[in-house]
Amino acid sequence: MKTTRRSFLASSIATVPVVAVATATGPVGSAATSGGAHGQDGFAKASQMKLGLVTYNLAKDWDVPTIIAHCSKARFEGVELRTTHKHGVEVSLPAAERAEVRKRFADSPVELFSLGSAFDYHTPDASKLRRDIEATKAYLQLAHDVGASGIKVRPNDLPKGVPEEVTLAQIGRSLRELGEAAAGLGLVIRLEVHGHQTASLPRIRRILDEAHHKAVGACWNSNQTDLDGAGFDANFDLVQDRILEVHLRDLSLTEYPFRRLFQRLIQSGYRGYTLAEIPESPDPLRVMHYFRGLWLAYQGLL
Repeated sequence: MKTTRRSFLASSIATVPVVAVATATGPVGSAATSGGAHGQDGFAKASQMKLGLVTYNLAKDWDVPTIIAHCSKARFEGVELRTTHKHGVEVSLPAAERAEVRKRFADSPVELFSLGSAFDYHTPDASKLRRDIEATKAYLQLAHDVGASGIKVRPNDLPKGVPEEVTLAQIGRSLRELGEAAAGLGLVIRLEVHGHQTASLPRIRRILDEAHHKAVGACWNSNQTDLDGAGFDANFDLVQDRILEVHLRDLSLTEYPFRRLFQRLIQSGYRGYTLAEIPESPDPLRVMHYFRGLWLAYQGLL
C-alpha cells in the first residue's frame, strides 16, 4: 500500500499516547522507578535504601528552609542536622520554635531523620561523664520535639592511663542508660564508628555488646579503618545486625570499597538511610545531583 503524507501523519499521532504511557511508567517488566515523595525519576530503579544528607560540612551554613529546598531539588529524602551549625536546631530552642521546625519538615518531602551530636562518654572524669549523659537526654528530648527518629553520638578516644576495657565498658554502660531514655521517647541512639582509636569495628562491637539495648545501634561511617585487621567484610560482619544509619564520604574516592559496601548493605536487607557527609562546595546542588547519580549507579539502579 502506498504511504501518503496524510496517512503517515495520522499513524504517527495515533502512537503518541502509547509512547507517553511508556515514558511515565518505565519499560514493561522493569522495576518501579525511584522517586518516592519526589515523584517520577526517569530510568532510575527504586533503591531499598534512602538517601540523605548530613549537614556537616556541605550544609553547615544553611538554615532550615535552605536545607529543605536543596534536598528537595536534589531528591535527597532526609537529613541529619549536626549540632552547632547555622540551622540552629539546638536544646536552647523554646517549644514554639521546636514545633515550627517539626512542621517545616512535616510539610515538605524531606524527613528530619536524625540530630547529630558530639557527645562521646569516654572521659575518666565521673562528674563530666554525668553532665554529658544528662545533656544527651536533653538532646533526645529536642529530637523528639522536632520530629527526628533518633540522635547520633560517638566514641572519640581511649584516654591514656585507663585500661581499654574499662573505657569501652563505660561507654557501653552510658549508652545503655541513654537507650532507656531514648526508648521512652520512641527514639534510638546511633553510635558513630568514630575516633582515633575507637573507630575500630571490634571495639565498636564491644561497646554495643556492653550497651545491650535494642534502642542502641551503630552508625557505619565509611572510614579507612574499616579495612583494618581481618579486612572490610570481616569488620562489616561484626556490626551488620546493628547498623541503624550509614554515613558516606565522597563516592568518587577510589581508596574505599563503596561498591562492596552497597552490596553488603543490600545483602543484609538494610533499608535505612545512607547519608552524604561531604565537603563544602560553591555549587552544592550540582554536587548533590552527582552524588545521587553515583549512589544509584553503585547499586546498579541507573
